[in-house]
Amino acid sequence: MQLPPGIKFIIANLPSMVLPPVLTLCGIRIWGSLFDSSPPYWSQISLYILSFPLALVSSVLYADLRDRRQAALNGAVLAPRVPSSWPGGLDLLISNIRNFRGGHIGDVLAQQCNDHGNTINIRIFYDDRIFTTEPEYIKAILATQFASFEKGPVFWDQANSLLGTGVFNSDGDTWKFHRAMTRPFFSKDRIRDFDIFEKHAEDAIGQMQARLREGYPVDFQDMVFRFTLDSATDFLFGKDVSSLSAGLVYPPNSPLAENVTFQNHPANVFARAFLEAQLATSYRGRFGRQWRLVEFWRDRAKKHMDICYKFIDPILKEALAKKKALKEAGLIPDQKQKDGEVPEEHTLLDHLVNYTEDPIVIRDEILNIMIAGRDTTAGTLTFVIYMLSQHPDVLRRLREEILSMVGSSRRPTLEDMREMKYLRAVINETLRLYPAVPFNVRTSTVPTVWPGIRGGKPIYIPANTRAAYSVFLMHRRKDLWGPDAEEFDPARFLDERVHKYLIPNPFIFAPFNAGPRICLGQQFAYNEVSYFIIRLLQTSCSVSLAEDVQTLPPADWAKASGRKAIEKVIVRGHLTMYAHEGVWVRMDEANHT
Repeated sequence: MQLPPGIKFIIANLPSMVLPPVLTLCGIRIWGSLFDSSPPYWSQISLYILSFPLALVSSVLYADLRDRRQAALNGAVLAPRVPSSWPGGLDLLISNIRNFRGGHIGDVLAQQCNDHGNTINIRIFYDDRIFTTEPEYIKAILATQFASFEKGPVFWDQANSLLGTGVFNSDGDTWKFHRAMTRPFFSKDRIRDFDIFEKHAEDAIGQMQARLREGYPVDFQDMVFRFTLDSATDFLFGKDVSSLSAGLVYPPNSPLAENVTFQNHPANVFARAFLEAQLATSYRGRFGRQWRLVEFWRDRAKKHMDICYKFIDPILKEALAKKKALKEAGLIPDQKQKDGEVPEEHTLLDHLVNYTEDPIVIRDEILNIMIAGRDTTAGTLTFVIYMLSQHPDVLRRLREEILSMVGSSRRPTLEDMREMKYLRAVINETLRLYPAVPFNVRTSTVPTVWPGIRGGKPIYIPANTRAAYSVFLMHRRKDLWGPDAEEFDPARFLDERVHKYLIPNPFIFAPFNAGPRICLGQQFAYNEVSYFIIRLLQTSCSVSLAEDVQTLPPADWAKASGRKAIEKVIVRGHLTMYAHEGVWVRMDEANHT
């Protein structure tokens, strides 16, 4: 039986909780032995009560003094601290929670950076949390000082219910093990096999067109989540989970939206549970190491993951049984095959099963890769179509390129995609404004110094300090991308702005991370997104947002500045970015006669 999260937290912190009153007791005993009398009873009670805040204040002051001294010894300074009006930074925490639940993504952090600089210290519960949008410091975290940063114990604890020991939630040798397991499966030959994409794209687009002919708009986000889930499971398992077979959702104002059979389809149950687990995991990230006190009696992410496991476990059981049968028949691949090239007929699941028979390790890795293969790609496709609905001129130019390269019906090849420069620019511009993973975090393993930039002093990062970064906010900085940074303009990746901004400072664009932990599936994602867009626009000539159905942002957002004022969807994020309650569109079929 597992202990409730809150009880685990108390047990883990019991020594530090007991130490102050124990030291107080020792002090009272020493006083009594020295002066032959004990302090009055009321003063003893007061000392016991005050021992906790006094110990906290002492430890915080000592840490501040130590860090400032170490920074000075290194010729550096500490990151400026965002001021707080309430003890423990509770006002900062509350504003962060409100923004997560109902605000525009990144609003609070963007304002704090505007007020205090692009690298700041947001102290909550007396824990320093460094946050940066500086490309030089993101480069340090991901590449040049990679050995000094890891995911860290706090992130592992927060995300363990969702990610387990998978590649996104591991460090050191465990991370290297997971990386080695999955790397061979993303070879050039494997990621250029488009049969999987074709099968599921044809299904998705066909269903979309049928629904549009019925007179209903389509939730494009829901559709591509189904497309990427089926494609990902086909790629991972060798057979898809047929989420598209459940059909597409109807708009909420239609009585057909409440179809019980649709709601209870296994793939839909899995998708809802997976979303809720990611939201719960992201929400607890606001509370740092104290998240267990918020979920004192029940792990909110785990209850949703138990539903997901019921969906995944039968597939794993079948794969392990298949391996057992092969083993008994003496047909298991030799060690050279395990550690080198992967047999062409093997799926990623087959490959993982050959590495380990631990079902938990395999399940965790599959779910980690599924988040990367399903959520990030679906999010990118969603925002590509959202942007095309708002920029018909971009859609027109993109269709012209597609039709001139592959016509109205031919399947595109990898070579075709490489020649479609404007298509890649549209995808990159979407990833710039709507990166799949908008926020990320590492923890310093040793004291670290980030170099001074623009004439400023270096910044000292103490050991065991959480260092978060946002490519979402970095991608929208006007000092890095020019005065039109918040405008959607794919041409910026083709014209002189590339040479002015991106080439001299390539780390201003990092939608797939960088360094040793760069996304292994980067090219796979580009291929899948490109393929789907090509097939979609071969048959569709216009895209418009169905504002009569779409969940629009609050009216007061129009009074804001930047993209917030013109957004027609509510952009949210958990581990990845998505549109709240979908992106409802209408599309016209192209007439090629």
